[in-house]
Amino acid sequence: MELTAELVALVIAVGLVAGLCDRFGLPTPLVLVVVGAAASFLPAVPEVQLDPDVVLFAVLPPLLYATTARTSLFDFRHNKASIVAMSVVLVVFSTLVVGAVTWFLLPGVAVAAALALGAVVAPPDAIAASAVGRRLGLPRRVGTLLEHESLVNDAAALIALSVAVSALTSSPSAPEVALEFVWAVVGAVLVGGVVAAVLALLRARLRDPVLDALVSFVAPYLAFLAAEEVHASGVLATVVTGLALAQLSPRIQTATARVTEAITWRTVAFVLENGVFLLIGLQLPGLLTGAGESGLGWGRVALVCGGVLVATVVARFVFVFGLAGLLTVGTPGMRRLAWSPAVAGLVSWAGMRGVVTLAAAQVLPADVPDREVLLLAAFTVVVGSLLVQGSTLPWLVRRVGMPAPDPAEDALQAAELGDAANAAGLARLAELTTGDEPEGVVHRLRDRSTARSHAAWERLGRPLADQDTPSSVYARLRMQMLDAEREVVVRARDGGTAPGEVLEAALSAIDVEESLLDRHEELEGGSRDQALAPRPRAAACAHLAAAPPGVSHPESACVDCLAEGSTWVHLRTCMACGHVACCDSSPRRHARVHFGTSAHPVVVSAEPDEAWRWCWVDDELG
Repeated sequence: MELTAELVALVIAVGLVAGLCDRFGLPTPLVLVVVGAAASFLPAVPEVQLDPDVVLFAVLPPLLYATTARTSLFDFRHNKASIVAMSVVLVVFSTLVVGAVTWFLLPGVAVAAALALGAVVAPPDAIAASAVGRRLGLPRRVGTLLEHESLVNDAAALIALSVAVSALTSSPSAPEVALEFVWAVVGAVLVGGVVAAVLALLRARLRDPVLDALVSFVAPYLAFLAAEEVHASGVLATVVTGLALAQLSPRIQTATARVTEAITWRTVAFVLENGVFLLIGLQLPGLLTGAGESGLGWGRVALVCGGVLVATVVARFVFVFGLAGLLTVGTPGMRRLAWSPAVAGLVSWAGMRGVVTLAAAQVLPADVPDREVLLLAAFTVVVGSLLVQGSTLPWLVRRVGMPAPDPAEDALQAAELGDAANAAGLARLAELTTGDEPEGVVHRLRDRSTARSHAAWERLGRPLADQDTPSSVYARLRMQMLDAEREVVVRARDGGTAPGEVLEAALSAIDVEESLLDRHEELEGGSRDQALAPRPRAAACAHLAAAPPGVSHPESACVDCLAEGSTWVHLRTCMACGHVACCDSSPRRHARVHFGTSAHPVVVSAEPDEAWRWCWVDDELG
């Protein structure tokens, strides 16, 4: 009962702190560490010591799997050279640098123990990188690189730690170390691939979303435990399985299963990753007590902890900027991969450590001299990197002037994809229809597909002051209708006038439709007050290349709508004759009508602050 109460209190604390951080725009991981450290000194809070086996075998696999679900396999392959350099070479470099500093600052420490500490603090944490990066709005290239690095570097660090711990009792030869590393990687890829293949075959035959979600729960543990059983890297095997299943997901899972899995894993990852940060802070008293009993004196302990933290940060800076400089003066292929000083600076400063560092530190044998000081040094690196680097990253992002992910460009790409998907769907509909289908059904199918495409384009423009977009009007009115429909079903439930199964199905149908409208409201929320103005693109076709540069030409009205007495949503200006007409989201679609009569191929958005152009002939955007 006591353990249950503690777990419930932990989850409640995580929810409260995360909710407040979201409300006030604070970085949740940083605040949770501070709250945990402060709460750890309260008399009613029990002393917390993370069991390394629980973290490495129970918590780490699902967190890695949840992160890989958001990872693009294309981006992962595209950045493979950077991933190898940052996840393997940098880990070895950091291990040697931190080990040397530890050996110098801590009298009597064994070289193997110093190197073990170096391996412990070498890998930045995938959880910290993704959690803090999402909150701070890091440039997408930097955030992607950090997440990819953090997915793989744990494997290299744990292998280095295993070698260092073995050296405390034996002296492994260089060939033995190399063979162990090669098998850890090759074995992990084989195990991860086999597990992914088996689970993919199983998923392709499952149509129950609950069973499918159950498969996703066991997937990271199957990969991790199977790899560890054959002495390969469980971390890398989990990453391989997660990447493969995420890539295959659209082809082997039902839509309901994908939605269910996404929501389920979002909740699991939220509780685990935020709970981990709170637990990091709660460990502080136990670590301070152990270090105080070491007999070294607090001055020496502080020197060791501070020196290890500085060495960890400096080693990353030296390596990243050295690698960037090497790529800059290398072959043409190397220069294409080179990072700018701004990217190198952000990548260097964003190397925050997390729970894997603390869990790995516990692997140090109990009889290692000054073990408590080494544990406190690892804790100092984790907390110091989260608080110092994490809290100053927003300033650094602003200082270097690199843009965060552009919501306008994202919305524009979504609109382009929507157009392509709509065209494919209408083409398939034309292939399938024979003329015998009810005309109303065919019209409804066309309207549904086209409406989704139009909704994406409507998010790009600024709506009129007294008029919502058609999609917003539809969502608002339909939400009211669904409330009325749900009330009828609830009254039937309360009155017992229908079987439970019938009521459940009726409520489920209403909830599914309302969830889609909620998603629409979420997407619309960021663009109601101002237009999304994407940055101009290069010309994508001959017509765009020949047309003048896209310049915003705000106009007050669609002249054709005024003549007919109709209304418009957004406006487009013909680049050839300057004719202003309404977009395809508008009821009369006068911009398209003008193209049909004039054959002028290019229009520019007439919305304030927009400069993108559209070619009617090639369906290209520039």
